[in-house]
Amino acid sequence: MLHLVYNIVGVLVVILMIPVFCIRGVREKGFVERIKQQLGFLPKHALDKVARKNCIWVHAASVGEIVAASPLIKEFHKEFPQSPILVSVFTNSGYEMANRIIKDADSIIHFPFDLPWLSANLLYRVRPRVFMPVETELWPNFLRACKKLDIPVLMVNGRISDKSTKRYRYMMGLWDEILSSIKVFAMQSNVDAENILKLGADPDLVTVTGNTKFDQTYTDVSPEEKHNLLLELGLKDNQGVFLAGSTHKGEEEHVLKAFNEIRRIYPKAKLVIAPRAILRTNAILALCDEYCFKAVTRTQLQENFTTDHDVVILNTIGELGKMYSVGDVIFVGGTLIPHGGHNILEPAAHGKAIIVGENMQNFKDTHLLFKNRNAVITVKSGDDLAVEALHLFRDDEERHRMEAETLAICKENKGAAHRTAVILNDLLTKVEMNKVKATDKLENFQTYFMQIIHNKEPQGFFTRCVMAILFILSKVYSMLVNLKLDSYKFGILKTNKLGCFVISLGNITVGGTGKTPTAQRLAKYIRDMGYKVVILNRGYRAKWQGEVGLVSDGNHIYMEADQAGDEAYMLAKHLPEVPVLIGRDRYKTGQYAIEHFGAEVAILDDGFQHWKLARDLDVVLIDSVNLFGNGHVLPRGTLREPITHLERADVCLMTKVDQGLPGFKKYIRDQIAKYGSNPTVVESIHHPQSCIELCDWKRNVASEGMSISAIKDKKVVALSAIGNPASFEQTVASAGAEIIESFRFPDHHEYTQEEMVDAMEQAVRQGAEAIVTTEKDAVKLPMEFLAAVPDEKQIPVLILTVEVVLQNGKDEFEEMLRRKIAEKLGQHKSN
Repeated sequence: MLHLVYNIVGVLVVILMIPVFCIRGVREKGFVERIKQQLGFLPKHALDKVARKNCIWVHAASVGEIVAASPLIKEFHKEFPQSPILVSVFTNSGYEMANRIIKDADSIIHFPFDLPWLSANLLYRVRPRVFMPVETELWPNFLRACKKLDIPVLMVNGRISDKSTKRYRYMMGLWDEILSSIKVFAMQSNVDAENILKLGADPDLVTVTGNTKFDQTYTDVSPEEKHNLLLELGLKDNQGVFLAGSTHKGEEEHVLKAFNEIRRIYPKAKLVIAPRAILRTNAILALCDEYCFKAVTRTQLQENFTTDHDVVILNTIGELGKMYSVGDVIFVGGTLIPHGGHNILEPAAHGKAIIVGENMQNFKDTHLLFKNRNAVITVKSGDDLAVEALHLFRDDEERHRMEAETLAICKENKGAAHRTAVILNDLLTKVEMNKVKATDKLENFQTYFMQIIHNKEPQGFFTRCVMAILFILSKVYSMLVNLKLDSYKFGILKTNKLGCFVISLGNITVGGTGKTPTAQRLAKYIRDMGYKVVILNRGYRAKWQGEVGLVSDGNHIYMEADQAGDEAYMLAKHLPEVPVLIGRDRYKTGQYAIEHFGAEVAILDDGFQHWKLARDLDVVLIDSVNLFGNGHVLPRGTLREPITHLERADVCLMTKVDQGLPGFKKYIRDQIAKYGSNPTVVESIHHPQSCIELCDWKRNVASEGMSISAIKDKKVVALSAIGNPASFEQTVASAGAEIIESFRFPDHHEYTQEEMVDAMEQAVRQGAEAIVTTEKDAVKLPMEFLAAVPDEKQIPVLILTVEVVLQNGKDEFEEMLRRKIAEKLGQHKSN
């Protein structure tokens, strides 16, 4: 209920503020762009470097939070060099400051208004690795969207004042939801930690890292830079500079009174006032005139330089941090009025003698740290300010003692940014481990296995041990494969023969080499020659169990994809007049095909290792992209059997030769010449054939769809769960489509409705005109997801069909095929 009230109020506030926005849009430079971004209209390429790239998102409200974030971002960039960094801010001043001092950010944007659809939309577009609000930048709708999308949230440099703690208690229902969305609270101090615990944070999630502003370096000023600043401000000839930073209404008068007392003793002393609100500049100029001080602004000095002034008003954004270096005695504002104070760490970083008022509630812990070391003077009134400021001008020894003490405190408390980076590393490790536990174990094993064998995992001691074990197991496996093959060769194990021409189509490596489209191409060719051809598939991942499964009789499909397995189902859809059968024993499925369909030619799809059935022609596919895996046999590598077994191949078919690296053809032919028995070598490509809408593909057998030109110059999302997604994406690109995003899942992944709804929503948000996927994926897409997405938020899901086109060696191969089939069938009929 409270969340609903929050959203209603939020919408009303934005609507009621429209007149104010219009006025500020005219008066303030950059305000219109800020509002556009906060309403979700980001510049065209603002997110190119971070969206969907596993970025780290740091959000800071304004200048102060940006200052705190700057050392964090430097540390994150160092700790996670592969993760781009996105910085968001809420105010114009913060935006300008971020662009000035944060050089390691890949993108800087304005944070959206915390309206539910804006927050969720931006998160969907970016999908960061982690979201980190600085200090108390906690927005309910945004954090709710983070929780929904399972994006971890780490509160960094956390600060909760006593005043805020009391205020937040009135919104506990909403605050409980906010706290539950945060994984770790990295707080500035023990006081901040106690306050967040009072609000209900889990003690196990709260830690104290220190204040990152101790680590700031952007304000570092060399002696030469300080000299130049004094020249620019016209303050070179002085008897000391009194600097009042972040002053509020009601404080400047006390500052001018104190300065008046200083000028009685030091007539060449100078004053710099940096108001918290720049819009108050004219009022402060008028006040200086009342005290008979000649005042100029920083911008006036830039346009018309003078030196005959007493006071400089700093009316620029982002300069105060460096400007503290020119002051000899510093007063930090917001402390003589009931505001709660401002951070004293910026002047402390320059080693300055600091004076504050009693209202330091917002920085209680920092104030106490400096106060206990006599590194800050706390005054009760404007009169006390005048007394203490004049005292520090007179007492050089005391002023220098305070300067040394502030520098010592800053040095001792550095390291908060590094500690936060360590916490972030631990958090991301835990999150990634939990994601691994939550996904399918088989898919995780496959992914980890492929990373291990291709040396993509860090080469630590454990990984080296695993690889050594895999190497030993691969030697054992090779021996067993050779032993089994020899058993068939020497008649120890029985080899069955069918009364038809048998073609084995397979490979010696694990993973996609294009067997299914090649089987389609071969079956169509043999069918068009006038022979009765059947496909015998083993039914990988089929739910159907039995000796012989009829997927298709060439006219009607009897099994769905989950029953038949995706490969068999795809073959059935594309091969009218060609029966497709599944079963582990190809001899039995072959006998059934001969008896019921009069099969003359049987193609063993993925049958190179099915030695139980004799074959008349062995065709081995060799992937031109992955070649022979990594040269090792399972489980150390991806070879199903030793490469020396190429000697059994009658034909070596190189697939996807248009996608191979330079020199691959020579390498493959050299390997074939070395291990083969003079087989026929053929080259082929996977040529994009057509695009078929998902609904049409599901309904129709052998649907031809639309021309491949339908995706030319279109922005598409590529979706796949196959052995070689890069090859598929290259095929899509070769058809002229612009791939704006790739969604890759592990091979043979079973898509859920939630995954597909999410994929559709992401594609629409990124401006895609279609989702393009493979036929192998199409059989596993749940059609229900289309009903779950409103029509106006849908884009077409197109199935890219490919055909295998034979190139070099084509005529020799086809002539061999015709001759061998004719010889076998003629001999069989004569018998």
